[in-house]
Amino acid sequence: MKKIAVGLSGGVDSSVVLLLLKEQGYQVTGVHMQCWDYNEEGCSGEQDKADAVSICAQLGVPFKFLDFQKEYQDKVIQNFYDEYSAGRTPNPDVLCNKEIKFGMFLEWALKNGFDSIATGHYAKVETTDVPRLFIPKDRSKDQTYFLYRINSSQLSNIMFPLGDLLKDEVKEIAFQNNLKNFNKPESMGICFIGKVNVRDFLKRRIDEKPGNVLNFKSEVIGKHRGVPFYTIGQRHGFEIFKYTGTPLYVISKNAGTNELVVGTDEEAKRNSFDVSEITFITEQLEGKNELNVRIRHLGELHKAKVTFDNLAAKVQLKDFVFGIAPGQSCVFYSDNNQVLGGGIIN
Repeated sequence: MKKIAVGLSGGVDSSVVLLLLKEQGYQVTGVHMQCWDYNEEGCSGEQDKADAVSICAQLGVPFKFLDFQKEYQDKVIQNFYDEYSAGRTPNPDVLCNKEIKFGMFLEWALKNGFDSIATGHYAKVETTDVPRLFIPKDRSKDQTYFLYRINSSQLSNIMFPLGDLLKDEVKEIAFQNNLKNFNKPESMGICFIGKVNVRDFLKRRIDEKPGNVLNFKSEVIGKHRGVPFYTIGQRHGFEIFKYTGTPLYVISKNAGTNELVVGTDEEAKRNSFDVSEITFITEQLEGKNELNVRIRHLGELHKAKVTFDNLAAKVQLKDFVFGIAPGQSCVFYSDNNQVLGGGIIN
């Protein structure tokens, strides 16, 4: 009988995963990870842990607790502050999945006699010659954007049981089986932390430093509170001395000079960019490829020509796209919805 460690957040999705795998005959254990101080404002961790314990008790399965607070600070949060300080916009959920959920949790499970881990992510794994990652049935809940740094070796020990289910079906399963958290609201915000005001969160370690706002002609037209507190495509939060009536958006940032450049909606669009730090899930791609790319979670899949050179690439989009932010991830997809890999937008 296969032993499965189920990452149990306390929410309905992972709870249904625990239920389904138990019903399928696996020997399951619910595992709750703490990565943030439960006493922090906006953190629902104490309640989430209690819900995870309650679900395990209800289903009669063992419960394990793992404390990854230090590792989360060192591997995810420090990068979060470093990237914002450098003028980029990181995605902590991508790094959290790589380092914590499918890094340390997976390593812990394999070392402790489990055959695989399972989570409540909406993603799909199919195995022919090697395991491959695909967009799930419920495209509105698709979480593959955050999962592109998993490799095929790891995928062989990972299960995503919700890949062929719609969210409404998951909630109905929870309701029909009287799971205590069947109507619990979805968690929002930063992975393991919850919903926080990003500006306030950044101000814990980064001081405000007023600087100039420039237009497309490099003319000073306003003031801002510090480059780290803005992201590409942002419309508010900076002061314009003379408002023209046209909405203005952040189109570029210079951390070295502490300057923001703002422009119109059209000026905030781009059709090409570079990507670095590329990782591939299965085989490495080379040369020029016609692919679909996604530049934000649940964002549109854009047609693009991607020219790979080792672990870097140039992306030429078919259309102009608004708000392409350095530091965010660009994820590559095939026409049959396979997740091929991704990297960081320069």
